[in-house]
Formats: sequence, C-alpha cells, structure tokens
Amino acid sequence: MIRTLPVLECAPASNDELMPASEAEQLTAVLKVLADPVRLRLLRLVADSPDTTACACHLPGALGISQPTLSHHLKKLVESGLLERDQRGRWVHYRLRAGALGPVAAFVSSCTG
Repeated sequence: MIRTLPVLECAPASNDELMPASEAEQLTAVLKVLADPVRLRLLRLVADSPDTTACACHLPGALGISQPTLSHHLKKLVESGLLERDQRGRWVHYRLRAGALGPVAAFVSSCTG
C-alpha cells in the first residue's frame, strides 16, 4: 500500500528583508578584501595596535611577509575603506577607519536573528 503525504505549501519569501543590490555589492567588495588570510591578520594587527595605529615599518616582520606583499595588501585594505593611510615624514601609519566594519557586523547580526 502506497501512502501519500499531504502537500505543504511554503511561505513566500518576504521582499521587506531583501538587501538592495547596491548595498549587497558594497558589502561583497569588503568581504572579498577580508577573505584573504594575510589581510585579515593585518587588519587585526592594526586594530590591536596602540591607538589602533600601526607604522608600516613594523608590519612586514610581524606578519613574516615582504614589503611588496605588504604594500599590495595595505592598498586593498585602504581602497576598501577599512584602513586609513597617514604619511608621517618618511613613514606611513595605518589606522582602522571608525565604523568600517559596521556594515559587516550588521549583516552577520541580521542573519543570525
């Protein structure tokens, strides 16, 4: 004897909670930058530095990377708006931009309920 199960209807998805495409594109750009392990470590290193400011002269040794590799990753972090760059004479200092991770935190928080 074959038993049939009742058909259950799915609730329609709500468009009220759907993220606008432009906002999704901006968040995706930041998440792509953060998806690199060196950049993630670099961001943490800067954020944990006194006054959340780190001199580029100390970063290659701390991360075990070359200066050209460091420059590449710092450029990506600055372009994404996560870090700010400040030239102080010969040295460049980097600072975590205030509120830069807010959209990422808000998105993660909205997904976890």
